[in-house]
Amino acid sequence: MSRASDRAYQEIRSRILAGKLQPGAQLKEEELADVCGVSRTPVRDALRRLEAEMFITRSESQRTFVAEWSVDDIDDMFTLRGMLEGHAAQRAATRLNSEQLDELGKVNSNILVAIRARNPDVQEFLQQNRRFHSVVLEAASSARLTMMLTKLIEQPIVMRTALLYDGDQLQRSYLEHAELLAAFERRDPDWAQAVMTGHIRRAFHAYSDTYLKNLDSRQQR
Repeated sequence: MSRASDRAYQEIRSRILAGKLQPGAQLKEEELADVCGVSRTPVRDALRRLEAEMFITRSESQRTFVAEWSVDDIDDMFTLRGMLEGHAAQRAATRLNSEQLDELGKVNSNILVAIRARNPDVQEFLQQNRRFHSVVLEAASSARLTMMLTKLIEQPIVMRTALLYDGDQLQRSYLEHAELLAAFERRDPDWAQAVMTGHIRRAFHAYSDTYLKNLDSRQQR
């Protein structure tokens, strides 16, 4: 991929992840070329790559749109993520060194500070949450697992999940991280796997409940 194509890919992808390009929005090559500061050819290359990664879809008439996810799609994605992250936690439980354990503790403390504010700092929560899961994945020491999980974690549906959390959901996330830490300190792979799998499953229900509520609201208009 050329440098211009890569720049277009990064720009379009970041806009999808940030929610600037909403699910179902049509993507027009001319407009994207202006936004990215490139010609239409690099944009086409970028769109093909994003389609392969399921960020966008193409209609029979060859028009492109930001991918929309059904409840089944969301369930499938979170199920796969739960399986993979559960496996990562299981591997990490016997591989984490003392420095990584200390970092996980500090990161979760930072999460607690962010969510205890009068107005919870969700962006800080997201940043620290990503770091927590990243340390677990690093400790799992599996290049294949990292490659597979990275694609799932970077899907826009995952990036938006925490934005839907209320204070209770944020607190539960912190407590689940704390239980994971306890499992890691005990070097108990089965416990760690069970907690991580449940942690991801709860995230699915938090997202799907809001998704269905918003869908019902749109259908009643």
